[in-house]
This record gives sequence, structure tokens and C-alpha cells, in this order.
Amino acid sequence: MNLRLLTLFVSLLAAASASGQAEFAVKPPVATPIKHVVIIFQENRTPDNLFHDSVLIARGADIATMGVNSKGQVITLNPTSLTQNYDLSHTHASFLAQYDNGKMDGADKIVLTCASNAVNCPCSHYATAHGLSCPLADPQFYYIDPTEVAPYFALAETYTFGDRMFQSNQGPSFPAHQYIISGTSTMGSNAPGGNTNLFFAENLATGGVGGLHGLAGCAAPPASLVKLIDISNPDPVTNETQSVYPCAEHQTLMDLLDKNKITWKYYAPGPTSIWTGPNAIEHLCGPNAAPPNATACTSSDWTNNVIQPNYTQVLTDISGGTLASVSWVIPGGNTSDHAVATNGSGPSWVASVVNAIGTSQYWQDTAIILTWDDWGGWYDHVAPTLVANNSYEEGFRVPLVVISPYARAAHISHVHHDFGSILKFIENTFGLHSLGYEDATSDNLSDCFNYKQKPLVFKTVPAALPASFFINDKTPPTDPDDD
Repeated sequence: MNLRLLTLFVSLLAAASASGQAEFAVKPPVATPIKHVVIIFQENRTPDNLFHDSVLIARGADIATMGVNSKGQVITLNPTSLTQNYDLSHTHASFLAQYDNGKMDGADKIVLTCASNAVNCPCSHYATAHGLSCPLADPQFYYIDPTEVAPYFALAETYTFGDRMFQSNQGPSFPAHQYIISGTSTMGSNAPGGNTNLFFAENLATGGVGGLHGLAGCAAPPASLVKLIDISNPDPVTNETQSVYPCAEHQTLMDLLDKNKITWKYYAPGPTSIWTGPNAIEHLCGPNAAPPNATACTSSDWTNNVIQPNYTQVLTDISGGTLASVSWVIPGGNTSDHAVATNGSGPSWVASVVNAIGTSQYWQDTAIILTWDDWGGWYDHVAPTLVANNSYEEGFRVPLVVISPYARAAHISHVHHDFGSILKFIENTFGLHSLGYEDATSDNLSDCFNYKQKPLVFKTVPAALPASFFINDKTPPTDPDDD
């Protein structure tokens, strides 16, 4: 049986399992010391943009210092701040433009949007709306000033840095946050006409330049709509023409954890944020009325395991000894690294979570997986390998850092990873069956670990802001300003 037929067989079995018709046998857990997994899911960066680190480059990390635009011109990447006053489009159409059939020379075609009331912004809302060029030369070809992301460099230099980690989808945050909990953004049984080839493709399109997001999930207002892509249709002109209410129904990793009595928590900035993945899965949300007329999620999974809007509770859960076996840590806008939305505190926020674990009882048996949800429109030079007969997988590179006493020290992973790799790692660690989505064909991050090595002694990660800053910050968490 070839790989493609095997993947189809696994997918069909997983779908049958979700409907109670069949079920994979639960595998015994892989013998490792890992008992806790923490996924930190930051926002909108590429390796070329965020990890311009001379130490990593000297060790062989594939980080570019120059790029090529659609005119064939070589562009030198220059430093900029993490707190830019403009954002770059990262829709599916933007992916196709930048990818340019594998030539990776279309970053200069990515449209920009200025922050509200921005001073000296490189382009205007009018220019963006009308596809006009902006006065700043090559604004897509920048890397972040290393002094602003020193905690990230410290982690990547100490533990394992992956330079072949790819986001699973060819688009923005809302579908990416579905992939990180289930390995897919399919509508599942909620798909129009029962067509499970229909996937969430974009952010919510309730107005604004480029289709700025609205409120997401099964308790979002009725006017909330998201574009679908038919992954079986390769034609970009016709494969993304339907819009639906953003509420899906299919199996997720949380369901496997629940069934096997493995604890989990999902720390999120708000109940209807596009970054709050469980809100768009009907049975995880448990809407208080039939969608699209619900106003709140009410399921036991939601009320017990989805922690929002106080996502910083992860810090007190760690110190209080109540860390779940599997945790998703989603930032608020300020701490997200997302252009325009962030205030630059993301590296300190991540360091706070890592330091909390590293100085706690949990360090000895925890794996922290730090990655970013999508490329954010920034330049990256490595072309992804597209999935055959699938018009939405996979996307551009995003950074990956694996942090653990058993992570390979000062290691550069050149192995192909994606969001499904994180799911498979968790499945293998806890003896769970496959969901049958992307996790079925992904690797399991095994090259990032050495369980026979002497456990690494944790060293506190220096950061500009301490954990107490985030714990005591009473500013309401901001939702993403995303396109």
C-alpha cells in the first residue's frame, strides 16, 4: 500500500471513529520521561524575519540575509523593530503571490495596511485598498532587531531550533489555530452538503481592508462569516468562493485527551477571538443555542479547560502545581509578536512561561514547543513542499524551538516538521491514536530529543519584563488586529 492510499485509509478510519463506527486501538505510550507538554503559539513570523541570529547561522541554521523580489532584484534584509506601524497581508491569495509556483520571489506583492493613526507609516489605507505601491522600499524584506528578541535567541541557542518547520495551512490565523488542535481546518460534518473537502481558509470577513476579521466560533454573531476553500480544487479562481458561519464539527486532540483521562487546558485571550481554537468546534464550545444564534460556549470542556480572558493564569497554574498534562498557551495581542498588535513584550512573555516551568517541579518532565501560527506576510526564502492534490497545505516556514531537559542541546533540526508533528508528538507521548488528519503523515519531532542524555539543567532566560509584570497587568487582553 503506498503512502497516499495509507493516508486515505487512516483518514477514513479516523472519520469513522468520530462517528462511533470504528476506532483505532490505543497505542502504548512511548517510553519517555515526558509527562507534560506545553505548546506556546505565537504570531506571524518567519525564521528569516525573527531569527537573524549570528550564532544559529554559524551553526548551520538556514537563515537568509538577502532575498529576491518579483523583478529578479536581490534585496538585502535590513533590521526593523518588533513594533512596526504596518501589517502585511497573509491571506491565502498572499501566500500564492509570495510562493509564485515555488520561485519564492513574490514577497514584494504582499499588500500593507497601516495601523490606525500611524505616523510616517510606509503606506496609506488608500494605497492598500487600491493595490498601490508604498513609499518604504521593500517593507516585506526585514528582520527584527536582535536586541528586541534576545530571549528567543537564548532559547534557540540553548535547546533545539528547527529551520524546517512549516505552518500547515496557506493562510492566516483562524485556520492555523484549528490546525494546532486537530491537524485540519475542515468543516467536518458541518460542511455544506457534507463535503469534507471544504476547509476554513481565511480570517473572518466582516469588513475592513483586506477582509479584517470579525468574531469567530460557534457563539459568534450571526453575521460572522469565513471563506471556505475546496482543497480538491486546484484553481484559485474558483476554489474559494463560499462563505459560512465559522462553526465546525470534527474530532480534535482534546477529544483524545478527554477519552484517555489526560488533563488539558487552553489559555486564550477571549471567548470569540480567532485565536481561541476550541470556540469553532461545536462540541467543544457547547453553544447555548443552535448556531448561529448562540451567545456563549457552555460545554464542560469549555468551562473547565478553556481559560480566558485571563490567559496569564498559566503562570499561576505552574507555580500552584496545577499545570495540565497538555497545555496550549495563546497570547493576547500585546504579547503576540503580531505586527501592529504587539507592544513588543512577546519575547518577555514567552520567557516568563519558560522560566516559570524551568524553576518549578515540572521542568524534569516537560517538553515546551514554541512556534508561530503563520508567516505574517514576511519574506522567507525556503519554499514549502505542497501536499499533492490539496490546494491549501502546506504553508511557509515558521520558527520552532523545542525546550526540555531532553531537548538536544544547541541543536539545529533540519528535519521537516509541521503542526501535525506537534500533535503526533503528543499522541505518541501519551499513547493516543491518530486523528487521521495531518498528524497521520507528519513526523513526531523525535530528532529534537535525546532521552538518553543527561537532563539539561535549566538556566533562567533573561528578559526585559519579569513574570510579575504579566501577572499584575490589569489591561484587558486585546484580540488580534489581523488580516
